[in-house]
Amino acid sequence: MIDFKPVALSDKNWMDKHFRVEDSRSGDFNFTNVFMWGSAFHLAAALVEDRLVFRTEICGRYYYSFPIGTGDMRAAVLAITKDAEERGIPFAMRSITANNAEKIDILFPCLFDFKEERDYFDYVYSAEKLATLSGKQLHAKRNYINRFEQNHKWSFEPIDSSNLELCVEMNSEWIRRHVNEENIGQYKGEFEAIDKAFRYYNELGLEGGILRADGQVVAFTIGEKLCSDTYIVHFEKAYADIDGAYPMINREFARYVLNKHPEIVYINREDDMGSENLRRAKKSYYPEFMVEKFTARPRKRG
Repeated sequence: MIDFKPVALSDKNWMDKHFRVEDSRSGDFNFTNVFMWGSAFHLAAALVEDRLVFRTEICGRYYYSFPIGTGDMRAAVLAITKDAEERGIPFAMRSITANNAEKIDILFPCLFDFKEERDYFDYVYSAEKLATLSGKQLHAKRNYINRFEQNHKWSFEPIDSSNLELCVEMNSEWIRRHVNEENIGQYKGEFEAIDKAFRYYNELGLEGGILRADGQVVAFTIGEKLCSDTYIVHFEKAYADIDGAYPMINREFARYVLNKHPEIVYINREDDMGSENLRRAKKSYYPEFMVEKFTARPRKRG
């Protein structure tokens, strides 16, 4: 059986080499994400035929990732299907992009069925549109920002060692205001992920921004460069009772990203995890496209 091991911070350098080769706009091919969410999804990794493969456990079911890298793809896929057989678990490969699903289907004609996983589609936006909010579709966002600017003396600043603790404090206050006994379960994994992002902010190479209104920190956001033309936003938190704080931190960070990374064309704001509220919020910014994802399982015969 393949020797899958939990993802550690020390794995970043060698894993990043495989992520760079993939150069994918999918948020699943990013070290920060697999490190931050590793515990929540019981995620483990292995090098298989010189390709990086992850295995996760979700609600008692095991899933493999698409093998990325420069090694023999066919051999890697065969190796993980054999691993599932030896472990006595049903084989399933999750979060496969449309492009990679096509590669698998070419290598293994008619062997797998691909099921669309809409809840895990990534929302990808034009970085320029998020920075300018131009056009009729985003008129409402501009109105929110105008009211915010009229009602507050505000400022935006990048996150660094001098103000990172302010984000930690604001996140604690955000939890106090928004989380209760009824919804705490849905936030458990996120709490741990954000804590890791704060603790290993520099080691992970993260960037972020803080929004202040009348001197008070009312929003923060954290992200990083994902691939050659796309940036990814991992977290964005704002006080819901501060009208316009969310669109303001979104716009200001997009401007910051374009200023620091002029090569960036798109911003990936990740999936909605099936949350109707998140889905409405993400759709309201009108993504340029979605990174579609699929789960592959062996096709039933007969």
